[in-house]
Amino acid sequence: MVNGFQNTPDSELYQYLGGSNQEKEASFREIYKRHSAKVYAYCRRVAGNKDIAEDLFQDTFLRLLQSANKDKEMVNLSGYIIKIARNLCLKHKSHQEEFVSLEDFEIKVEENTLERTEVTNIITMALELLGDDYREALVLQTYNELSYQEIAEIQGVPLTTVRNRIVRAKQKLREIVQPYLVDNNN
Repeated sequence: MVNGFQNTPDSELYQYLGGSNQEKEASFREIYKRHSAKVYAYCRRVAGNKDIAEDLFQDTFLRLLQSANKDKEMVNLSGYIIKIARNLCLKHKSHQEEFVSLEDFEIKVEENTLERTEVTNIITMALELLGDDYREALVLQTYNELSYQEIAEIQGVPLTTVRNRIVRAKQKLREIVQPYLVDNNN
């Protein structure tokens, strides 16, 4: 059974978390393999600080294990895990009194050229200037590839609010970034 979890749907994997120790361990490994990168990226972008993000990331999967219930039907495991991460991040932010430094915030880039690094730094700065709700909605859509409906469920707001937040976040990002990206060779 341990090797058979690669093709098992998330909903069944969640139910196995409430099973025997062997089922729990194997299903957790598969869930972690499928979802850990996106969850870590979310925690990293929202928390800003690498060490804090790692703690929140680990707490997310610990809470997932603690929530395991063989009788509970799981329709959207990815959304459920992100919602756990979101709640932990929000709780952390509500207790945080100092601002996160911009140096701690990272965006994955494909090349390591000076121009690419400068653009990344500008985008990072622009993201930090967005309000928390706008930044979170944009991160969930862009980096976690969640639908508006999934974001609405995670944030606990109507679908139209999510659309407005994403549109406004992108508009604000363009306004902030545009002056830095103008070609000065004219």
